[in-house]
Amino acid sequence: MSLVIAAIAIAVLTRAVKKLDIDHVIATAEATDPKLIALALVLIALSYGGLTFYDLFALRTIGRKDIPFRAAAVGSFTSYPIAHGIGAVALISPLVRYRVYAPYKLRALDIAKISVLTGLTFWLGNLTALGLSLMIDPDAFGWVEYWPPTLNRLIAAALLCGILVFVIWSWPGRRSQRWRLRLPSGPTVLLQILIGLFDLSTAALAMYVLIPAELGIDVARLMAVLIAATLLGFASHAPAGIGLFDATIMLGLGGDDQDQLLAALLMFRILYHLIPFVLSLSLFGGIELRRSWREGGAVRPASSASAPPCRQ
Repeated sequence: MSLVIAAIAIAVLTRAVKKLDIDHVIATAEATDPKLIALALVLIALSYGGLTFYDLFALRTIGRKDIPFRAAAVGSFTSYPIAHGIGAVALISPLVRYRVYAPYKLRALDIAKISVLTGLTFWLGNLTALGLSLMIDPDAFGWVEYWPPTLNRLIAAALLCGILVFVIWSWPGRRSQRWRLRLPSGPTVLLQILIGLFDLSTAALAMYVLIPAELGIDVARLMAVLIAATLLGFASHAPAGIGLFDATIMLGLGGDDQDQLLAALLMFRILYHLIPFVLSLSLFGGIELRRSWREGGAVRPASSASAPPCRQ
């Protein structure tokens, strides 16, 4: 299913790119105000900063208050960009976390609990942001044929009502006996939603400042399309959602001048996906290398000179 989705998205994107002037796209990207690029970098740094709290609250929820924030920050910053950059997030992310948290003796079941809880934060934030965006701009998906604004309002209302019901249900704190997992209580769920909204909002604003003002794209529409592109990218399991993410952005935000939109999309890709992927991969590789050196230095081969003397 993922391969079919990715193939369709790449075909749609290829057809759209053929109509563009690549030289003009590159020239537009090069002409972007460096101050806007710097502002986008600051917003992206804030977005990844908010991402570090995903693991922190998951660790606190499973009772591991002994693990410091810096370890949670490393766990978040390495697992998400690497898993998203390679693809198959549900498989790669727990493996990276297992290695990062190895000094703290977390079991495989603990890593699975962290993955569930961080995934819960991700989905709560995404669905809340999507509901609010569609409520503010019900015509956000007007580019999809037979998708009226009324349907968007219904979807937004259903999403927000579902989130509200979940908050009320989880308020006293629930425990799953089957998985031995304690779910966060209502106040913590609200905090998770705020963290998710902060992460998504700063990412959307980073892309917003890169898009030329003359395209007339408002923040609510950008937020809705960006969330849809992110979720579809995850569904494809392709590295960084390549193809599907880009096709959704081009179709959802595209207008008469798609050259400028593609230039902004390419810059966003480099700033938000490529640079964090390289940094997190370097950080994770450094951690593994340092750990292997320590383990290698701790093992000393036995010397034959230390053997006890034989008795006559």
